[in-house]
Amino acid sequence: MNNIDENKLDNPVLNSLSENHEKFCLDYNGVKFYNPDYCPFGGFINLEKTEKATADYASLCENFYIVGEKPSISSPLKIIKELVCLQMIISKKIQLTPKNEIIKLTDEHTKELLDLVNLVQPGYFKPKTAALGNYYGILIDKKLIAVAGERMKMNHFTEVSAIITHPDYTGKGYAKQLTAYVVNKIFEEGKTPFLHVVESNIGAVKLYEKLGFVTRRKMSFWNISK
Repeated sequence: MNNIDENKLDNPVLNSLSENHEKFCLDYNGVKFYNPDYCPFGGFINLEKTEKATADYASLCENFYIVGEKPSISSPLKIIKELVCLQMIISKKIQLTPKNEIIKLTDEHTKELLDLVNLVQPGYFKPKTAALGNYYGILIDKKLIAVAGERMKMNHFTEVSAIITHPDYTGKGYAKQLTAYVVNKIFEEGKTPFLHVVESNIGAVKLYEKLGFVTRRKMSFWNISK
């Protein structure tokens, strides 16, 4: 992996929508957003273009995120918060054999997947988010209790996302198994996995570090709303 490739992670939304996820892109004069049915994220290079672009996108999606540098916005839009995340990357497969059966989720799991993610992390996962990549889960008594999958995708990088365990089933190693499983699947495709985790989520950060992830940089998610 060369430096030019890794630099694309500095603007992950824009580069995903310029590469593997181009078909999900809404392009507002160079400011690129995901179709809001899939993911409420946008990215940009030219700050001067963000004011009009965010206003236009807000007609489709009243609450969304710009990932990366702080955008310029105009009334009635407001920046509700800056969510500071660690962008973490891993360089080799994880040597971990799952203790539980891990299944690839299909259309029949869509509602259960959506409900589980929004129970734990509301606001990010939309009705069609699962179409952005592969999602995997663990079932206990036929109930989906833990998941992990793929979100942003570039030519050489895939984001591990929605690492979620139902609150009644935490502490049993499900997130660890699923993260390792998704990471290894991404490596098998010849890509490098990365993820974003809120910097204050110390428990998750420590888990990812134990699995081999290292922090590459901080990444701001600017939450914008009317």
